[in-house]
Amino acid sequence: MNIVKQTLLIASISLLLVSCKNENNSSSEEIQAIEQDTTKTIVANSKTASFEIEGITCAEGCANLIEGKLNKLDGVSEAKVDFDAKTATVIYDADKVNQEKITKTVEGIAGGKLYKVSKLKS
Repeated sequence: MNIVKQTLLIASISLLLVSCKNENNSSSEEIQAIEQDTTKTIVANSKTASFEIEGITCAEGCANLIEGKLNKLDGVSEAKVDFDAKTATVIYDADKVNQEKITKTVEGIAGGKLYKVSKLKS
């Protein structure tokens, strides 16, 4: 009976060590993939747009949601939303995206019922 218990203990420890090793490798691969995703290239036709956003009521939800949607647009290299000032600044490649697309993206969130872009400046 002792031999069975010892064998099960060794097998459990071996399984634990192997699975932890695989998780660490997986994590480093995931980190590299995230780093590659967030690395943006600087483009020759880079422009900056700043604008006010009406309808932002919270920093965690509204501002982060808008910032995330803008950062996912093809051609946007960086988007920052300032909750306190109710403004956004977007650096983008004018060959891939324009101010109209940026405005439509913000105003289109939640079916166009929540946010309104105003005072757009380049």
